[in-house]
Parts: sequence; C-alpha cells; structure tokens
Amino acid sequence: MSAPAAPAPVRPGHLKVCGARTRADLALLADTGPTLVGLWHGIPGGPADLPGDDLADLAATAIRLGLEPVLVTFLDDAAHLARLARATGIRWIQLHAYQSPALVADLRARLPYAVLVKVLHLSRGRCLERAFTPAYERAGTDLFLLDTVTDDGRVGSTGQPLDPAHVHALLPRLHTPFLLAGGLDTTNRDTYRTVTDHPLYAGADIDTAARDRTGRLTRPAVTALTRAWHPRPQETPA
Repeated sequence: MSAPAAPAPVRPGHLKVCGARTRADLALLADTGPTLVGLWHGIPGGPADLPGDDLADLAATAIRLGLEPVLVTFLDDAAHLARLARATGIRWIQLHAYQSPALVADLRARLPYAVLVKVLHLSRGRCLERAFTPAYERAGTDLFLLDTVTDDGRVGSTGQPLDPAHVHALLPRLHTPFLLAGGLDTTNRDTYRTVTDHPLYAGADIDTAARDRTGRLTRPAVTALTRAWHPRPQETPA
C-alpha cells in the first residue's frame, strides 16, 4: 500500500508522553490513555536515547498497540531521517534541536505524508526561533511544540515550566497548531487554562511528571496525567 500524499490534519486533544525505553513502557502507555509516544534517537547523552534497532522495535510495538510513535531527534540530515522513517514506519518526526527551516523543507519533499513537528525554545520568556516561525510554516511544519530552555542551555525533558504569559506573547505569530510542554504536571493544568483554550492548542507533551524518582514511567503517574490533560468527554480535568 502506498503512503498517503499528504499528512492528515493534526487533531486537537493529544497527550504525548516522551522518552519511552521499553516494550513495558509502551504497554503501560497504551493502557493509560496517551495518544503519542516520544522515542528518542540521535540525542547524544540523552537518558532515553535509543539505538536504531531498538527504535525500530519500539516503533513497531507502539503502532501495534494503537499508539502513534514520534521520532524525537537532534539529527539534521534529511536523507538519513527519511530513510529512518521509512524503515521504522514512523510518520511523526519531532525536530527538537535548532534544525533549520531548510531541513524542514527537505524533509517535507522526501516525506510528504509525514507529520513534521518543530520545537520552539523559550528562554527567559524569549522564543529563540521567533523570527523564523513564518519560515518554518512555509517550509511545511505541521505542528509546533513549545518548550523551555534552562539557564544553562539544556533543552528537552527539563521539567522547567513555561510562563503562560510568555506563551501568549508568542501565539500571535503562529498559524500552525502547537503542543505545550515544559514542566506540565497534575497540579498546574489550570495555570495554563487560557493557553489550552486557544484554538491552535493541540495537546500536551509530558516527560518528567510521568516518572518516579528513578526515572521510570509509572502507571499511577500517567493515569493521573491523562485525567488532568487528556480526559474523556465525561470526565472533568483535575
């Protein structure tokens, strides 16, 4: 069966849990409600970074369990990323470093059916890619992800929250749906109510709050996060 010619529209209401490492992690997520699972590859030194064979195995397992695997990467080689996507069956690619609009355009040409996610990094309230958001959109970005940069320059899974006011300052520049990340947990859902009510809001991305002190995903934590950030229609967010 040939791949579709264009990505499906990004639906609202996603919950993404990032950094799955094992099949047991995926089984837990499939049972507790998230729709997207982040699989790290090409993130040197990252605690959840996966070698290629493990990435392929976990992507196939996620798809079988009804989860959408998302390749989360710092890589900036479009040809390599396209080969990796085709080999693993991954349709969502999250460019989590400072990859250029040109890379997005190259990936879009090579993978017209893919959902391309570009992270926008906010440091002390300033979006480091602010000037380039129109270029990312023209290049074919399907979804932005808003996340924190720490004062020492760390990006991704920092557990550091965004200030809703800083998010709102960026939103008038965006015409593309976005996921919200950055220190989200079960206690601060209402803090971001005005952000999650925005028409471009597509869902939440969580890592740190889904884990225990040893760094393992836990069923109670993910269940609570699902109730807070991705409730069923009859449920009320915590």
